[in-house]
Amino acid sequence: MQRRLLIVILAGFLIGALGGAAALVLSEGTPGKTVTTTGKALVGGPFTLIGEGGRTVTDRDFRGRHMLVFFGFTHCPDICPAELQVMAASLGELGDKAKDVVPIFITLDPERDTPEVVANYVKNFGPEFVGLTGSPEAIAEAAKAYRVAYSKFTPEGADKTGNYSIDHTALVYLMGPGGEFVTHIPYGTQAAKMAETLRRYL
Repeated sequence: MQRRLLIVILAGFLIGALGGAAALVLSEGTPGKTVTTTGKALVGGPFTLIGEGGRTVTDRDFRGRHMLVFFGFTHCPDICPAELQVMAASLGELGDKAKDVVPIFITLDPERDTPEVVANYVKNFGPEFVGLTGSPEAIAEAAKAYRVAYSKFTPEGADKTGNYSIDHTALVYLMGPGGEFVTHIPYGTQAAKMAETLRRYL
């Protein structure tokens, strides 16, 4: 749990540093003379993954709607189901506006999370949820684009069973209708607060 929370904290710091439009002002030592540069956060990007029934799904399939993206794995005992429940509850608070948001769960465990497994898993949180998996390479590429850190490890005492878990960044990413990064929502945010954030950008 400590390793997992450490990754969450570090990732939150990283994304917090990147989030939104960034501005940097560099003094050149002369009063009143500065150089200003601005840019957008480099979070998110194209992905090509596999959805229910083995269908190829890309980020472009969701253009025109906001994407609410969370990375995790179906064997996650606590963080993932808790966060997906919060996502579902926050969308429930949006009423009709919820139709403008598609909640997406991307697994970080393609070895166990087949398209069928992921599809059945996300149905526990609502029919509007989209579950995605893919090859290890495709998952790694998507995780890299979203600045998601993850690592596979074997819990103590589980060596003989072959069981393993995955430490991972636990942030929810809100992406705009054009696929652009809008903001991130930290793990532990209450549903009402998440819904308030979503209303602000819809």
